[in-house]
Amino acid sequence: MAPPDRRRPAPSDRASTERSFRPRRPRPKLETEIAAAVLDALVAIENGRAADRVLKSAFDKRKWPPPARSRIARLTLAICRHRAQLDWWVQHVGARPAPLSRLVAGLCLLDGQDKSGLRKHLPHLPTPETQAAAQLYERSLGHPDQPPAVAANLPAWLMPHLEARFGPRLLPEAEALCAETGLDLRVNTLKGGRDAAIAALAEDGIIAVPTPLSPVGLRVEGRPALARGRAWREGLVEVQDEASQLAALLLGARAGERVLDFCAGAGGKTLAIAAAMENKGRLIATDVDGRRLDEAVARLRRADVHNVTRHALGTEGDRFLSRQKGAFDRVLVDAPCTGTGTFRRNPDAKWRSSAEELTHLTALQATILDRAAPLVKPGGRLVYATCSVLIDEDEAQVEAFLARHPDFRAVPLAEAWEAVGSSRPAPGNGPHLALSPARHGTDGFFAAVLERAR
Repeated sequence: MAPPDRRRPAPSDRASTERSFRPRRPRPKLETEIAAAVLDALVAIENGRAADRVLKSAFDKRKWPPPARSRIARLTLAICRHRAQLDWWVQHVGARPAPLSRLVAGLCLLDGQDKSGLRKHLPHLPTPETQAAAQLYERSLGHPDQPPAVAANLPAWLMPHLEARFGPRLLPEAEALCAETGLDLRVNTLKGGRDAAIAALAEDGIIAVPTPLSPVGLRVEGRPALARGRAWREGLVEVQDEASQLAALLLGARAGERVLDFCAGAGGKTLAIAAAMENKGRLIATDVDGRRLDEAVARLRRADVHNVTRHALGTEGDRFLSRQKGAFDRVLVDAPCTGTGTFRRNPDAKWRSSAEELTHLTALQATILDRAAPLVKPGGRLVYATCSVLIDEDEAQVEAFLARHPDFRAVPLAEAWEAVGSSRPAPGNGPHLALSPARHGTDGFFAAVLERAR
């Protein structure tokens, strides 16, 4: 009989044995993981990154189940949306505004968590935040002592500009800018009509209804998994706010014309213009950011658009522009702006805005308009658009442009709407398109149609 083997196990065997007896660390609860993801997102946003890109990156790294994904996004954006009030409460209870304290305040004031619920989300909360939370349970978000800008969850510098725009309607418009919004889609008429798109979306489990203003728009509630469905994959629909759709329609581009999308970005309005042109004619999309233009490639392919040429612009002396004077029937200038009209969808953006940025942007807008004006042929039209509700970027910019370029005239909105070919009345009765969330249920948006003399 062989003696027992008394050799010590090999190092790899010992490690395996130790692991088998080592107690496993329990996996964090889902609430804790969600809170950690929200906190990471808030830190990234605090460091200047855009919330939509932060959330996309987080969801690309980990495939969260849809309910968790929705909760992370909604809580992150809700905290951004109500940051002024949350910070006011954080300071009111003696803490310092920061991503962690905002998360604590958001869970208490927005999410209605009690002490037990907060512990599930943040089991290892530092003492200062624990003490702050103890004073926030069962509080209301609003308080009579909050200044108007805080109650509106808007930057203080912005309030006089909004009052100049909205006057007695300031309060409902401020509330609307802070509200959540649904999702608008544009029907790609190169692929089918609105009824066909509604039916395709219904197959994907997405209920869509026609938008009240745009003849090619659809509206859905919430944030459905659009990219998983046939309607999206086959290019029947494209994500675009109704207000933005109207600006593209007001350009009045027709089949066979030569058209320029001067600040095309990732091509949202380029796609809409191509559809209006029925893929016929020449549509040139330009932007100073070549990487953003590259993002349009997949979208153009999915939409079956093939009359678009992309061109990245350089400095003011770009040779391409010097060869295009008087060459275009239509030019769209969707100018860079403060984005004040999009705060419903981009609530983090309002905290990156500033009076200095407004000064910089109004000067840039004037420069862009002056570069675009010579490109319009006699009798052609230039549409100047912004997703801003500030007079400085809208009517004042147009008035200054007309003073510098007397060969242009402002086309009244009702006259410009005739070129759209819609049976619906014009979306407003003023000289220009001026939309706001409270009055129209869209993003805040401005568009002026300017015609060059023959």
